[in-house]
Amino acid sequence: DVATAIFTPIEYGTVGYSEDDAKKTLGADKVKVYHCSATPLEWNLNDERNGELGYMKVIVDTSPNEKVLGMHILGPNAGEVVQGLSVAMKAGITKEHLDDCVGIHPTFAESYTTMTEVKVEGSALPTKGGC
Repeated sequence: DVATAIFTPIEYGTVGYSEDDAKKTLGADKVKVYHCSATPLEWNLNDERNGELGYMKVIVDTSPNEKVLGMHILGPNAGEVVQGLSVAMKAGITKEHLDDCVGIHPTFAESYTTMTEVKVEGSALPTKGGC
């Protein structure tokens, strides 16, 4: 579980399994993916980015506590956000831990604490969320 970030104009951060690798390793029936789109506050206040969305997802197993297997973020400061999430993964974070956390408002990362939409193969990306 080594956190990785790519510092492009829209940063990408990841830790843990990718969605495909989790399904290959555990079986598709043992993996659930939560995801959301969110508008980062700094994009809301920027004429060049206003209306654009970032994206994040949490990959969990289907056990009752939904242990987090991977986390991915596409948006501003993704490297900073994923660093903290990697520590949480090392400590055994579950979806319930994320749900029980009070997010700091208005931040892009708070979307990890309010994520409820389960990804369905072939469905469109979520269209709105966040600040």
